[in-house]
Amino acid sequence: MINLLSSIYSKTSGSALSSDVGGRIYPDQYPQDLGPPVFPYVVFFIVSGVPEDCFAKDGETVIVQFSLFSASSGNVEIGTMYSDLKALFDDCSLTITSNNLVWCRRTNIVTMVDEITVRDASQMVRHWAVDYEITMQES
Repeated sequence: MINLLSSIYSKTSGSALSSDVGGRIYPDQYPQDLGPPVFPYVVFFIVSGVPEDCFAKDGETVIVQFSLFSASSGNVEIGTMYSDLKALFDDCSLTITSNNLVWCRRTNIVTMVDEITVRDASQMVRHWAVDYEITMQES
């Protein structure tokens, strides 16, 4: 799994999505040691993994969620982030150490508006959760 996460992080480095968020793309969660969140940002993490045995090769199908966060009052900022995420990962190629990518496809999006507390005040934040199914086999 660590190889997959490293591959995803590498793919986002220097991308349009990374530019959209000022490089603020984090695995698992927004780092607490950075203080209150700086918007916009992206968090990605593994939701689930299911072993696959296909063509006599061991593999795994993994659901990875990208959570896009924007404090902008409109949809333009988060919409641009979503478009750039799709351009980067829809049917993409990934170089995963010790594995071959079989496919990477977007399977779901859920859009939300969350109210969060930041320094004794509340703030409305757009949160779009985008799921990708990634199937890989051992090399």
